[in-house]
Amino acid sequence: MEDRQREQFAVDELAVVLSQYDLGPIESITEFPRGSRKSPKVGIVCQRGKFLLKRRPRGHVTSQRLTYAHRLQRHLTLAGFPLPRLIAPAEGDGLVLHHSGHVYELFDYVRGQRFSGSTPETREAGITLARFHKAVEDFTWAEPPHRGDYHDANPVRTGLSSIPSSLSAHDSVAGMEIEVLEISQELYDAYERSCERVERIGLRKWPTGVIHGDWHPGNMMYRNGKVVAVVDYDSARVSQRVIDLANGTLQFSILSGKQVEDWPDEIDEDRAGAFLAGYRAELPITDGEQGCLPYLMMEALISESVLPIAATGSFGRHQGFRFMRMVHRKVGWLEANAERLTGSLVASA
Repeated sequence: MEDRQREQFAVDELAVVLSQYDLGPIESITEFPRGSRKSPKVGIVCQRGKFLLKRRPRGHVTSQRLTYAHRLQRHLTLAGFPLPRLIAPAEGDGLVLHHSGHVYELFDYVRGQRFSGSTPETREAGITLARFHKAVEDFTWAEPPHRGDYHDANPVRTGLSSIPSSLSAHDSVAGMEIEVLEISQELYDAYERSCERVERIGLRKWPTGVIHGDWHPGNMMYRNGKVVAVVDYDSARVSQRVIDLANGTLQFSILSGKQVEDWPDEIDEDRAGAFLAGYRAELPITDGEQGCLPYLMMEALISESVLPIAATGSFGRHQGFRFMRMVHRKVGWLEANAERLTGSLVASA
């Protein structure tokens, strides 16, 4: 059902858009049903090779942020970092095509597989993050378009405060209103405790640089166990690198299941340790960053879930209230085990 709701290209739309690129005769066009349902994609086989065409959702990013992301990708390409190369239209000096109020991007197609969940591939994700951080050390921009992140973020607090009314409007919570209020308040309190702990450790005093901002398995492509492409640079911003490190550790170690009620409370500590070991194979992790990790992982988990639930009453295909229950359990486990994880994950790395 989810795929049937995906937006698709119109035939005449594709004809006009593809005519703006120097591709030669086109052999085939195939729908590529991955990523956001609001952003249709097609794979193209043509005389010049294989490509992926993407139409961005309207209003997805500002022109300044899009330009920032494209210049960052060009910088990474020149640095030899693995990512799909952006293909410029035949005319003009930009990397995107504007047509009928939409924005289109054409990329080289990179053959690869999704993250398998294995420990070796998790370690590779950590290695690749460190290589990203090294590759962007000399990337400069007069005024980065976005500096905020999930740490100590007022939008997260606002979202947590609005969730009870949001769920009442979008979700079936009849008879469970008290539990909704309790979970929202407890997550709010846990978020505040995490923020305070990270501030005491001293994050604000650490140097900042460009971070990816969305380092998770869905943005990696693998071949023979190695990362061959990292995608999605829309969340790139300036912050402390530990923001990427903590989110990556969380995303590559989180345990799920068929039903959200069955998702385990704990993380996969072997994968978390492997991710950090991979990073440390390329760059050192400071004592302060190590101390922050479990608390920033809590903040990342709360932030990622709260904002869409507050806005829509759901998280993807999951009902908002059920998803909040799961997040509440996982945050409780992370907080209860934070001190132990600070030592055990570093030791395993």
